[in-house]
Amino acid sequence: MLDRIPIASPVLRGNEMRYVQECIETTWISSQGKFIQAFEQMFADFCGVKHAIACNNGTTALHLALVGLGVGPGDEVLVPDLTYIASANCVRYCGAEPVFVDCDPLTFNMDPAAIEARITPRTKGVMPVHLFGQPCDMDPIREIAERRGLFVVEDAAEAHGARYKGGRVGGLGDCASFSFFGNKIITTGEGGAVTTNDDALAARLRLLRGQGMDPERRYWFNVVGYNYRMTNIAAALGVAQMERVDEALAFRKELATWYDEDLAGEPLIIRPHVEPWAEHSYWMYSIMLDPAVTVSRDEVMARMNGAGIETRPVFHPMHVLPPYAQSAAPFPNAASCAARGISLPTHEMLSRDDVTRVCAALADAIRPT
Repeated sequence: MLDRIPIASPVLRGNEMRYVQECIETTWISSQGKFIQAFEQMFADFCGVKHAIACNNGTTALHLALVGLGVGPGDEVLVPDLTYIASANCVRYCGAEPVFVDCDPLTFNMDPAAIEARITPRTKGVMPVHLFGQPCDMDPIREIAERRGLFVVEDAAEAHGARYKGGRVGGLGDCASFSFFGNKIITTGEGGAVTTNDDALAARLRLLRGQGMDPERRYWFNVVGYNYRMTNIAAALGVAQMERVDEALAFRKELATWYDEDLAGEPLIIRPHVEPWAEHSYWMYSIMLDPAVTVSRDEVMARMNGAGIETRPVFHPMHVLPPYAQSAAPFPNAASCAARGISLPTHEMLSRDDVTRVCAALADAIRPT
């Protein structure tokens, strides 16, 4: 029997064990220790920014960014309709309201042409999400934001290393949030970070991350903060991951070429669309079924599961989920992409033969029985 091919798998073949062992031996296991500062500096340098503020997960990083930018009750933040629910939830955590924007039908990402119509007098900012590792078209988004006096927060949870016109995501807005969950390109098990070039914002984020304690007066709190700190053990994993991040990104690029080659002759499979100005980091190699496919997306996934291959659906649009359900839903592209999208196994443990097996199973699964 063939081995099961998982959708994702962390790679821990660098110095992870040695660095975690050092944390244990020195007893620096909590939210202080040398690996936290080292990881923050390495990740800031990687993104080409001045500051990286490590957090305990990607959701808290995004919430911290919004709080740091002053989002509160009565405000609105523009969020893609097609995204992971944390993007919308973090706006609600602030007492504000997410306002959804339809996606580009080819890239899955927020459509800049759909932004202006969603802006109201209450709009405070816009949150483009670099979905699945595909960078958003940031120039028109930033132009709209600057003209309308809005902040820009990149939700880069899935896009470590992706580039837009040569610049790495993480430095393309006022700030950006990242996730280091176990299935991400860079993982700390659980973890996150906010990146920014704004010195004052970075200082505020660090203050809020640590319960709001005055850095000059121990146990004195001028503001209500949060316990969003990363542990030294998690950061130790992150340092080891950063030491081989170029290798990880290079493999995913090669993996995408394998998928492209094997799916090139399958007209009913729409491969990831990458704009000329984009460098996709391929957190997930996500395809869409052509409308001519008569087998449902969920049935295709079920058939692949039966063949020993794990897949995952593209996210449900926010407007259909109970916390954000809307009776009037002008998001046709998001609905279409969500109904037809499938993410295929994407990780460094895959071989060339594995990819051939996945693509063959996909080709079989889309055919009517």
